[in-house]
Amino acid sequence: MTKQPLDEREFELINIVGAQLGTNQRDLSRQMDIALGTINMLLRRLITKGFIRTKQLNSRKVHYILTPKGIAEKARKSVKYTIKTLQSISLIKEQIKKIILRFYEKGERVFYVLGESDLALLIEMVFREIKLHDEGKVIYVKELPDNKVEGILLICKENVEEDHPNTDNCVNLIREVAVDSELIQHNLTNGKSD
Repeated sequence: MTKQPLDEREFELINIVGAQLGTNQRDLSRQMDIALGTINMLLRRLITKGFIRTKQLNSRKVHYILTPKGIAEKARKSVKYTIKTLQSISLIKEQIKKIILRFYEKGERVFYVLGESDLALLIEMVFREIKLHDEGKVIYVKELPDNKVEGILLICKENVEEDHPNTDNCVNLIREVAVDSELIQHNLTNGKSD
């Protein structure tokens, strides 16, 4: 018997059933925002595949429970997703490092980090790795400073005006990382490496 992979909706349903967030098909339908008939079909498919079983509560109520196979699949996919996420974070961190080092090699030693996002945390990690704190100055700001920014402004939040009169040198890291990520993905899918 060939192993049939779970599609995204099936995996989402396994997660909801596993977390016991939906006790009946109507609850599951509402949580997943898909038709009741589709939920019924997905449940039957997952029962046939051996990932979910039913428990009759009374003549009208059925409770859905993950089988050991369903629990194992949920754990396997969660680990796979976590590893892929960590790899993505590592790639983003390397892209940030390249951008910062490009300015650092040109003599820049003052960096403003605009925003309090996860991206700002990655920037802080990069600064520690290249020991920028030892020779330079890193200033974390929540909003664009009112006075002239002497150094490089690294934008780590969305909807920020890049042509602000108080900045000569700014980098929208969200956009830069997204562009680099698209190039990496393009190269990976076309068999090229960086």
